[in-house]
Amino acid sequence: MATCLVTGGAGFLGSHLCDELLRRGHRVICVDNLETGSLKNIHHIRVPEFVHLNVDIIEPFFVDEPVDFVYHLASPASPIDYLRLPLHTLKVGSHGTHHALGLAKKHRARFLIASTSEVYGDPQEHPQKETYWGHVNPIGPRGVYDEAKRYAEALTMAYHRQQGVDTAIMRIFNTYGPRMRPHDGRAIPTFLRQALQDQPITVFGDGSQTRSFCYVSDLIRGMIALAESGHHHPVNIGNPNEFTLLELAETVIEVTGSRSQIVHEPLPTDDPQVRQPDIALAGQLLGWAPEVELREGLRRTIEDAGVEMLTGTSS
Repeated sequence: MATCLVTGGAGFLGSHLCDELLRRGHRVICVDNLETGSLKNIHHIRVPEFVHLNVDIIEPFFVDEPVDFVYHLASPASPIDYLRLPLHTLKVGSHGTHHALGLAKKHRARFLIASTSEVYGDPQEHPQKETYWGHVNPIGPRGVYDEAKRYAEALTMAYHRQQGVDTAIMRIFNTYGPRMRPHDGRAIPTFLRQALQDQPITVFGDGSQTRSFCYVSDLIRGMIALAESGHHHPVNIGNPNEFTLLELAETVIEVTGSRSQIVHEPLPTDDPQVRQPDIALAGQLLGWAPEVELREGLRRTIEDAGVEMLTGTSS
């Protein structure tokens, strides 16, 4: 049994990671101050192998028992959160990553940082490979998140090169599934909430901008595989099947049987026009590829979170 520490463990991805690690027989220490996470995401976990620490990782924190893996997921990740908490987002990327890496160094643990496809910005390369350096606006409204993650990647590699910490960097592309908050500002929960209430579905711009959507169980499987590998450089984990946002809205209407109409709103500042991962490296290193296609993933999300999506209440 390995002991796994998960920062942001009460969030969307973090809670699913905690579930899967426990299912695989590991002990899990969930670290989350509930700034954007929720106790509702972990209230079902009632086993002695799980503990929740209400800690703000911006401040130094310590764990008195041995730790084998540190999964560093803590960060505001949706636009509604990092636009509301710009300084906090930057501090989590800097101070929080520094403290998590320091803990991994102390315990000689394998460290994985959950980075993001946002490090590519509005990419000039399509699809995006790990060798692409990105096209990011550092002073735009999204810069607090993009640059926090880019800095966190640099800090992770510095700890690896200078301090010898065993590190991994995972660049996460759009992921969806149960426990996403209906009002978190991202496309799939927003579209599902609107469709299930027969409200107009709001598409930014003309809807021609593309995204690639990975179901959460596929993402978590890739995350654990990367953590258990010996690889240190960035690896894309996401679904390479690309959809325009207009196609996504139409698919949501189809799957839900909604009477919603599609309406268009102005495009947000620095909204990426394309987003598609090249996952060849993940396939070669980890033997990983996504398995759940979009319609099936949407059905599973509705089945598990239908009441909250239907009422628009937050999880």
